[in-house]
Amino acid sequence: MEINLEDIFQNKIDNEVKIEPRDWMPEKYRKTLIRQISQHAHSEIVGMLPEGNWITRAPNLRRKVALLAKVQDEAGHGLYLYSAAETLGMTRDEMYNELHTGKAKYSSIFNYPTLSWADMGAIGWLVDGAAIMNQVPLCRTSYGPYARAMVRVCKEESFHQRQGYEIMMSLCNGTPEQKTMAQDALNRWWWPSIMMFGPNDDNSPNSAQSMKWKIKRFSNDELRQKFIDVTIPQAELLGLTVPDKDLKWNEARGHYDFGIINWDEFNNVVAGNGPCNKQRLKARVDAWNNGEWVRDAANAYAQKRKNRVKSGQQAA
Repeated sequence: MEINLEDIFQNKIDNEVKIEPRDWMPEKYRKTLIRQISQHAHSEIVGMLPEGNWITRAPNLRRKVALLAKVQDEAGHGLYLYSAAETLGMTRDEMYNELHTGKAKYSSIFNYPTLSWADMGAIGWLVDGAAIMNQVPLCRTSYGPYARAMVRVCKEESFHQRQGYEIMMSLCNGTPEQKTMAQDALNRWWWPSIMMFGPNDDNSPNSAQSMKWKIKRFSNDELRQKFIDVTIPQAELLGLTVPDKDLKWNEARGHYDFGIINWDEFNNVVAGNGPCNKQRLKARVDAWNNGEWVRDAANAYAQKRKNRVKSGQQAA
């Protein structure tokens, strides 16, 4: 009787058995995971840039320390995720090269500028809040290394979301000028945050297969709706107005109705034409090029140690 590996693979997924690096898997499953995990890793690393710019300009020492810790967390998240992607057979250098050449994408949200301190609050509250909606289900994704990496990532992202909301609350309880600054940040970050969940389900060709393989647990539209339902009461508590004239509670659906998303803007940013696309990519490429001497020195030292151990073994 011929063994059907795809049937065995799907049966494991259907029974909530994690797929591990040495297990057989369809090539499309492997490539889908490499694309998603590497894109996730790139987003964590590029996401350090808009916030890192504000560390020295934070209003007090407490804020500086908290923001510095957050940026360090994002670096760690990127390293966890690159390591998870490497278990699928792609090297880290290959992933970096795809990012630097523009072949690989990262979250469109990081191609918008941070114009005021309130943006640090809006990013934590909205961007990290949207990330949590996307990422908590990934703790149960079908690929073991990815699922295990996400456990710690989600714990830290939850802290980041609370940190951002606390910044917004402080501003909204401050001077009229501070509350105006908070409202301006919400106005600019609301729609890009809604776009973070990706295209509508009808225009997301990979979603159905990813959900069958349990890489994804919920569709883009389900997660977007959940985020909006959770976030609107938070905005009301702050005394801020969400910039959507069509937003209203739908009693029959038990959800908020919301306006039409500007997908032309989303596609334009993803295509590399956002306000900060070129700036973000240049920063990553420059960091890679300027760090070449560090990599060379580390490799030389590792080789020196290896040769020393080898010489000692031969002498013995």
